Amino acid sequence: MTGMPPLPDPEAAAPARRPRIAIMGEFSVGKSTLSNLLLGARALPEKVTATRLSPVWLTEGDGPAVRVALDGTETEVPLADIASVPVDGTRHIRLPMRAEILKHCDLIDLPGISDPNMDPEVWRRALDGVDMVLWCTHATQAWRRSEDAVWNDMPEAVRARSLLLVTRFDKLTTERDRARVLHRVATETAGRFRAVFPVSLTRARAGRADAKAWHDSGAEEFSDHLLDLIGELSGAVEEEAEAAAAAEAIGAPGPGARTAAGTDADDLPPPPAPRAAPAAGSPVTPRRVPPPRRLTRTDVSHAKHRRLCNWGGLFGPEPQARQRPVR
Repeated sequence: MTGMPPLPDPEAAAPARRPRIAIMGEFSVGKSTLSNLLLGARALPEKVTATRLSPVWLTEGDGPAVRVALDGTETEVPLADIASVPVDGTRHIRLPMRAEILKHCDLIDLPGISDPNMDPEVWRRALDGVDMVLWCTHATQAWRRSEDAVWNDMPEAVRARSLLLVTRFDKLTTERDRARVLHRVATETAGRFRAVFPVSLTRARAGRADAKAWHDSGAEEFSDHLLDLIGELSGAVEEEAEAAAAAEAIGAPGPGARTAAGTDADDLPPPPAPRAAPAAGSPVTPRRVPPPRRLTRTDVSHAKHRRLCNWGGLFGPEPQARQRPVR
């Protein structure tokens, strides 16, 4: 790409783990199209879709696909045979590939939540450790009760970071219909997503090299917001890793750890600190407890992360064609 600074060494820049982003929704709402758009290429063979597969965990790297069983056993699978992997007993299929976005996050492509022939536990068990969700809902049937019920069970912290995409928005042919659907979806999901974006993913793919088509598809606004979130999540993941390392150094459970009894360590009250009695007549100095550090946009600025992952050329037009100011 011309006019763009070189990317840093991904191994040097990567945190202990990358943010994990799940792609979710009902059957045939554009999840695979979104995945291909973000990756800039098809992840699966031409005649294979993620619809009837176990969750596909896309990560940066080379090598064969790997079936990860429920007990953690790993078995290599030829990519051409990936459709033959049994859903029962499979936690996910790990698929390494080279894509710009995978240098900065993992993508987890989940099967549709509404498939009557698939046990919901297949996609539910893949949500453990997910940091945010890109939820796709079809514009002509946007935000059904089945979607609402599943989303209610999502952890609040994940919901607060997640984005709702009203896909196939071009299927709504009148301005009145578009405004009506967006108003209803925004009302019914108020406070339950970070933001809602109408988007035509097929037009976005066709308009990758056309700034106006990219903007008109809704992908420009969505991708800019996604950039901000990945930046925030990268900072949060680094802080979590540092806290876990510090806790391990003193023998305490880190964030997300579990006790021998199977209880989340984060849910346990901290043990009382031993307090020595002050000597008679000595002044008592109150101990100052600093407030918890809050991640802000200053920590991982939009401009800094744009330079890091070269977002303008990641899956949209070159930034020279877009000429968007940095917010």
